[in-house]
Amino acid sequence: MKKAKEKAAAGRALTLFALCLLAPAFALSCGKRRPPLPPVERVPQRTELLSGVQRGNQVILSWPAPRRNASDQSVQSIRRVDVYRLAEGVDDPVSLTEEEFSARATLIGSVPFEEQRPAPQFISYTDQLTLSEPVRLRYAVRYVNASNQRAAFSNFLLLEPATSVSQPPSLDASPEIREDAVVLKWQAPQANVDNTRPANLLGYNVYRASAAQNEPAQTPLNPSPVTATSFSDQTFRFGEEYVYVVRAVSLGTGGAPVESLNSNALTVAPSDTFPPTPPTGLTAAATRTPLRVSVFFAANPERDVAGYNLYRSTDPNLPKESWTKLNRGPLDRTTFQDESVQPGTQYFYYATAVDAAGNVSKPSEVATDTVP
Repeated sequence: MKKAKEKAAAGRALTLFALCLLAPAFALSCGKRRPPLPPVERVPQRTELLSGVQRGNQVILSWPAPRRNASDQSVQSIRRVDVYRLAEGVDDPVSLTEEEFSARATLIGSVPFEEQRPAPQFISYTDQLTLSEPVRLRYAVRYVNASNQRAAFSNFLLLEPATSVSQPPSLDASPEIREDAVVLKWQAPQANVDNTRPANLLGYNVYRASAAQNEPAQTPLNPSPVTATSFSDQTFRFGEEYVYVVRAVSLGTGGAPVESLNSNALTVAPSDTFPPTPPTGLTAAATRTPLRVSVFFAANPERDVAGYNLYRSTDPNLPKESWTKLNRGPLDRTTFQDESVQPGTQYFYYATAVDAAGNVSKPSEVATDTVP
């Protein structure tokens, strides 16, 4: 019994000694400052805003580009976006799990992030279709990082593409430039993209972009489909350069309209070669006190009129180009006080209008009066 107590006391002493030896090291390790860890790079794992539209025999998918990405050296860096498609029967259940989609869908393409620099607002992918019978297409995309890890699928996009959509129209190469409109004309399509005839045609949509833009505007110039094969763009500006395309509009699945592919692009740079109309209502009134002739006329209706020129002569039969110009620069008003006159002399006046492009109108009617 005594020996057992001695062994226990010796064991406690040995343990206490060991703890005393380890305590300084433990204290040092607990208080040691390590280098700060780099922040975790948080990269978007999926998008829930996948959208798309059928155009001709294509489905154009679009989704917002991630606002930020990890550095190229990081394994978390998104390197591509994989695009998946599943062809379903039009009467198949709409509900589908991500696991079921993954097992049945086909990888139809990828969008490398190297092709998305500088970063756009939206990423797009075009799926070329070959359809002969009704089908429902289910699309989804998912990001893939540098270590080839695949994120979760995006939202599902379901489309029932029409099998017969019109071919695009053909824009005439020579538009008519008018003072108030750019008149476009085109040739109607004769067949659909699947070569069936006649063309499935409800009308046309006309799109315009500035020459600096890569794509036409998302909204057509016309509020409803144009049924004729011409369109007058009255919202243009002289001195600008525009690119026009026209799309045919077909009756799609369920009665929804479906556009064709773009027509040929037509670049138009309308220039103003149209002079204003001559000023009207020219009146001359001479007075002795003060000694002068007051000239009045009506303002021109054109919005681009920059001013007026006023001419005088004492010989009404003198060629108009030989009359004396009374103003140095274009007048910005429709009245003028001619004070360089002599008593007893008859003076004749005419005016012209000048627009912002420098076009000059024909002479107005002549007004005359005699200084008393």
